[in-house]
Amino acid sequence: MAQPAMGQAIRAMSAARTGEPHVLSERDPDAELLEGVARQDPAAVRSLVARKLPRLLALATRMLGDRMEAEDVAQEVFVRIWKQASRWREGEAKVDTWVHRVALNLCYDRLRGRREVPHDDMPDEIDPAALPDATLEARAQDERVREALAALPARQREALVLNYYQEMSNIDAAALMGITVDALESLLARARRNLRAQLAGSGLSKDKS
Repeated sequence: MAQPAMGQAIRAMSAARTGEPHVLSERDPDAELLEGVARQDPAAVRSLVARKLPRLLALATRMLGDRMEAEDVAQEVFVRIWKQASRWREGEAKVDTWVHRVALNLCYDRLRGRREVPHDDMPDEIDPAALPDATLEARAQDERVREALAALPARQREALVLNYYQEMSNIDAAALMGITVDALESLLARARRNLRAQLAGSGLSKDKS
């Protein structure tokens, strides 16, 4: 079951991500692009999509467990950015924070719509029969992690996705979730404990958040 590899993944998730608060005197790196989007500049739209799409897809896929739904969410995020870009005011919130919040809200809308029933039938683009054993094992391990992640309570999943998969600092992730850093760390601790139990095939019940 490649327990050592899984253990390494869990230990990596357990590593604290710290970061300095955003320095308000520095300009938001996405501000100029968003201003271009507000002017309906096609080049700015293309650049913003290229910059944000990979992380948005990764975020939505981890939250929803479904690549097609994640693509729908990402598309809707950019539709909303297009419509609301002119309302954004620099200094009130980072563009990246705003974009992530829109994506998370859309993910929660979908999770509520299906009452948190996990969907983990993500399509494979490669025929597993053609892959070497090591690659097959890696894909199987990733599938187990995705299933375990999908089984977490939504807020625990959000904390883990932002902190580990999106590589946000504790400060930025807590701000995005609207909670304190201490509350985020508590969520992360419960999420990691539940994830370990899921991956170990334990019958322990999950901590609820």
